[in-house]
Amino acid sequence: MEKNNQQQPQQINIELGEKEAEGNYSNLAIISHSPAEFIIDFTRVFPGIPKAKVHSRIIMTPQHTKMFLEALKENILRFENQYGEINISNSMQNGGMGFQLPNNPKDEKIN
Repeated sequence: MEKNNQQQPQQINIELGEKEAEGNYSNLAIISHSPAEFIIDFTRVFPGIPKAKVHSRIIMTPQHTKMFLEALKENILRFENQYGEINISNSMQNGGMGFQLPNNPKDEKIN
């Protein structure tokens, strides 16, 4: 008799609380890291308001952060296949509000 060493996928029951189900809008993320973790602070900024409050902080291991990046890439691809390409305007890249990378020539381009 042969043993089946394949593990069955673990089923996880995820609970979504009422407050969390409302969600938080964010148009700016500040990302920092150490050797042990990535920290992503989500906030929102509005024209004419010079102050922004962090509404959510997510802390992940480097491995989970990379897995999250791959999951985002896959979901963006699926979205664009269904609804068309997501366009990013030049004003967003040149000092407008939104999710932006710092202008550091030492940073390598991430594809």
